Amino acid sequence: IFKVKKKAAQSGHKLLKKKADALKVKFRDYAKAIAETKSNMSGDASNAFFSLTQAEYAAGNFKQKVAEGTLSARVRVGAGVDNVAGVKLPVFSKYETGAVADNQSLGLAGGGKKIAAVREKFTKLLDMLIKLASLQTSFVTLDEALKVTNRRVNALENVTIPKIEGTLKYILRELDELEREDFTRLKLVQGKKEEEQAREAARKAVEDKENDNDITANFDAGEEEDVVF
Repeated sequence: IFKVKKKAAQSGHKLLKKKADALKVKFRDYAKAIAETKSNMSGDASNAFFSLTQAEYAAGNFKQKVAEGTLSARVRVGAGVDNVAGVKLPVFSKYETGAVADNQSLGLAGGGKKIAAVREKFTKLLDMLIKLASLQTSFVTLDEALKVTNRRVNALENVTIPKIEGTLKYILRELDELEREDFTRLKLVQGKKEEEQAREAARKAVEDKENDNDITANFDAGEEEDVVF
């Protein structure tokens, strides 16, 4: 039973080790992607807000007109799942709702190109924000899963497997001790049998010798009748 447990623990340790290695690779990839996305997003955010300032200068303060609209969302964020070595990571993506924008008339009096440029740059910035949110959420989830996996690997490597091996060594020592005791017991039994056989043989030899002496002592040639030929 303990040999089967040891084999199962070693197989589980091997699989968890592979899983931990795969998670570490993905963890580093996410960290690198987050750093690159933040670096790029910094420039995109500066360009977007600078473009907004230019549009307000060219078309006036159009924020009030935008706020007075229906504000129906043309873009929404959906959540999906990505499976990495058995770990489910959340993934966010953008999709179009199909709603028609009610602020198409903005910029007719002037600054239309600037407003279009603002819309384009903030759409790009939104894509970057969604990507960053997805990466960071997956990064945190992956970090937690990696910690749990490493704890399990360490528990198997430093606690479970050594405990099973210690139990197996104890059982083997006990079996060896029992085998030595049985061997000693058999030797004692065999020795006692040999001693008993030797005593029995000696006793028989003494009895045979005594019988021979009795026959010789009881024999008297004078008592025998003469034999006539």
